[in-house]
Amino acid sequence: MATGTGSTTGTPSAGGTEMAAAGMRDLTEADLAAAHGLSQAVGWAHRLEDWRFVHRLGRGFAVEHGGALVGTGMYWPFGTGFATLGLVIVSPDRQGAGIGRRLMTGLLDAIGPRTTLLNATDAGAPLYEKLGFRATGTIHQHQGADFRVPQTPLPAGARIRAATQDDLPALVALDAAAMGFARPHVLAALLDVAEGAVLEQDGRAVGFAVCRAFGRGRVVGPIVAPDADGARALVGHWMARHHGGFLRVDIPEPTGLGPWLVATGLPAIAPAITMARGAPPVPQAGARLFGLINQALG
Repeated sequence: MATGTGSTTGTPSAGGTEMAAAGMRDLTEADLAAAHGLSQAVGWAHRLEDWRFVHRLGRGFAVEHGGALVGTGMYWPFGTGFATLGLVIVSPDRQGAGIGRRLMTGLLDAIGPRTTLLNATDAGAPLYEKLGFRATGTIHQHQGADFRVPQTPLPAGARIRAATQDDLPALVALDAAAMGFARPHVLAALLDVAEGAVLEQDGRAVGFAVCRAFGRGRVVGPIVAPDADGARALVGHWMARHHGGFLRVDIPEPTGLGPWLVATGLPAIAPAITMARGAPPVPQAGARLFGLINQALG
C-alpha cells in the first residue's frame, strides 16, 4: 500500500492476530529515523531531511509491534475544508495484518469532514475506494539526470527572476487559485528551505516554481503558471540551473508537459492515481497547477 511518493508496499487486509499486539500512537520527531528506515525498506527515495520537512507541516500516526516501528501514516490539514494524506507505509514483513487499514481509519477519523486528497498506487486504490475515495486523475513522475536544457523563449514583457520572501503573498494567491484551497504555511516553509523562481509578465507575478533537495537529487514543484508555455519556461529555468544533476517533476494529467519532459530526457515512471474523499477542490481561473510539491502534500 502506498500513498504519497514512492513504490507499492502492498494492500493491507483487515484483521490478523498481530493487530491486537500492535499499538497506534502519534508519530513524533523521535520516530523519524525509524520512519526513514521504513521508507527505505519499501524502496522510497526520501531522505531523513524530507521526513523532517513534511512532519513539521502535518500530523501522523505510528504503529509499533514488538517495540519496533512497523507502520506510518500522515495527513496535512488545510483549514477546515481540505486535507492531503500520504506516507502510509507498512513494513514489508508486517503487510497483510490490517495495519494499513487501521492507520487509514485513524487518519480519516482525525481529518474529520474535510475533503481528503491522496495519490495511490494501483494496489492501494481498491482499499481507498472501500473507504470512500474516488479516482479524479493521474500523476506522472518524471525524473532523471541525463537531460538536455531546452530552449524556452519567453514572450515580450515576460521574465523569470529569483523569488524572495516579499513574493510570498503573491505566490500564496497563485497557489490557492491553482489548487482550489490555500496553503500559506506550506509555501512559507518551502521558501525557507528551497529556491524559488517567479514568472513575471509586465511586472506582475503570473507563475512560479520551487526547486529543492529531495530524494536522489532535486524536485521541481510546485509549478504554477498561466499556461503550458509558462510552465515549460519555469522548468527549463531549473534544468539550466541544475544541469547534470538528478531532477524530478511530478505532473498532473493532463498538463501538456509529459511529452516535452520525455523529449528533454526526463522519462515517466511510476504513475499514481489521484483520489478524493468528498467534493474535490475547484481551481480558479488564471493559474494552473503543472507540478506537485510531492505526492503527499499535492
